[in-house]
Amino acid sequence: QVQLVESGGGLVQPGGSLRLSCEANGIDFRFNAMDWYRQAPGKERELVAGAVRDGIGNLADSVKGRFSVSRDNTKNTEYLQMSSLKPEDTAVYYCHTWIHTATGNRHDYWGQGTQVTVSS
Repeated sequence: QVQLVESGGGLVQPGGSLRLSCEANGIDFRFNAMDWYRQAPGKERELVAGAVRDGIGNLADSVKGRFSVSRDNTKNTEYLQMSSLKPEDTAVYYCHTWIHTATGNRHDYWGQGTQVTVSS
């Protein structure tokens, strides 16, 4: 059973920092890419960071220079480091991964979501 467990959200003042964690259970993390999305109230879910398997992937223009992604394969965990946070970064953040079965089917898995609120 694949499970993504997120942590690290919270309330932070503008200009502050947070680090989100996403622990992957039930998969061989070394061979799986992961990406990050967020969804603000009343808005569509948007891609924040498209991650590659062993490096830092593409960041949305709105977060470039402020967010970064890293991973620790020994802990099966990927991190979204967020700095210089703005009120418009307020959203529920989700990590996401996927696997392809031997029969060619794709299964997508999502974290439970963690709330990030940027406010003074």
